[in-house]
Order: sequence, then structure tokens, then C-alpha cells
Amino acid sequence: MTEPVVRIPDAKVALSTASVYPESTATAFEIAARLGYDGVEVMVWTDPVSQDIEALRRLSDYHQVPILAVHAPCLLITQRVWSTDPWVKLQRARTAAEKLGASTVVVHPPFRWQRGYAREFVRGIWRMADETDVRFAVENMYPWRYRDREMLAYAPDWDVTKDDYRHFTVDLSHTSTARTDAIAMIDRMGDRLAHVHLADGNGSAKDEHLVPGRGKQPCAELLERLATRGFDGHVVIEVNTRRAMSAAEREADLAEALAFTRLHLASPSRVPRP
Repeated sequence: MTEPVVRIPDAKVALSTASVYPESTATAFEIAARLGYDGVEVMVWTDPVSQDIEALRRLSDYHQVPILAVHAPCLLITQRVWSTDPWVKLQRARTAAEKLGASTVVVHPPFRWQRGYAREFVRGIWRMADETDVRFAVENMYPWRYRDREMLAYAPDWDVTKDDYRHFTVDLSHTSTARTDAIAMIDRMGDRLAHVHLADGNGSAKDEHLVPGRGKQPCAELLERLATRGFDGHVVIEVNTRRAMSAAEREADLAEALAFTRLHLASPSRVPRP
């Protein structure tokens, strides 16, 4: 005879500071602490606090919320943050992660017009990974679409599983925009999947970042599969709350996302009854 039990992996559930935009990085720490997140992922962007290691350390200490990951400034709006040289950006992201005790740097593949950077990207990421214990987890992206036109904006490819990286980040809003199978993607990533950006989407050409459960992505199924595998990376809530009409509504969305994640990041296991 056996009886069902629930197995919960060691993965920590973190809040991306991008999830509170247009509120500040400091607000993200406050909300993460109040709602009971295990930590935060710092999105390095135009907010000066997000670029300041000592300011981030003070926020982490004050709120007792660890920084689990640093997202390097790879967005169009952050092209001049921490340098215009993309390799310098990654070096500074690694330094920030090391000083803040974060285990992971999230990085996007290069834009196609960054030709020299794109040409050396795969080899360069391996070299940097060999120099530190911090994991460089390369994130899947998507084709840019306008009406019936599609533009391949990332190189070597938006589907990062086509190249050889030591660690991956899977983003479910990006799989939605790319209209690709998220479960098949994490299966291709296998044991190299180190980091998850959890969000939802309806297959729009826009990168939606909906609260998990409000779109068509297999968010619950993916979390349950990770639990079955004993996933020990980080699951980061990275959602868009810009349309929230109040701070209370934003916080309710982030509480819902956390509850959804904790509910599904578990798997049934069967053990012999004593």
C-alpha cells in the first residue's frame, strides 16, 4: 500500500524588480518582503538604485530579502547603462552578483546589429562562466512581428537552445510571443535549465508578461514538471503590472502570482506506508 505525499523542490520563488514598474526598485524589495517571496531578481535598468551595488545591499539587508539574481542591462532602453560595451555590462553584472551573493546573471542574446558581440557571444559566455561560480543563464527571446512581417532581431538566434550554453533561462511570456512550445523548450534545455521567468501570454506579437494563469501558456504544467525533476534553480515572477489602478491592485496581482507558483511548484510522490 502507498499513500500520496507532496514533494516540493528546493527552488526559490523570487520577485523581479521589473514586476513593479513604474514603481521603483526599492518598492520591489518592500513588496517582496511583505508578501513572503524568497528573494528578488534585480533588473538593472534606468532606475539609479538598480545600478548601485551598495544601495541594493542596504535594501536587501533592511528588508531581509536576499538578491538571488541580477538581470544584466540588455534591453533597448538600457543600451547606455553600465557602459555601451556589452561585454563590460556582463562583467559589471557578474561583479554585482558576486558582491551581492546572487547565484545567477540573466542575459539576453545580442541584437543582430551588435555584430561583433553576436559573433563572439557563445564563446564569450563560456569564457566568462569559467571565471566565476555565478551562472550566466541565457534567456530565450522571440521574433519581432508587425502585421504579417517577422524580423529576426537576435543573434545567434532567439531560440537559445540552438546554441551551446552552460545555463539557460526560460521565459514563458517569450515562448508565448514566439509561439513556441514551452514544455518542449525546457525539455531541450534539460539539466542546463537554471532559471525561470514565470509569466503568461496569449500569443500576441507583444511581450505580454501576464500574471500566471491568465493566459494560454502551460505555466502550471511547467511548474509541476520542474517539481517532478527536483528543480533547484530560481523561479522568478516577471509580470507586467503597469495597468494596475492602485498600489493595492499591483500587490494583489503579485500575491496571486506567488500563490499560483507555490501551488503548482509541487509534485505528488508515492512512498511505502510504514
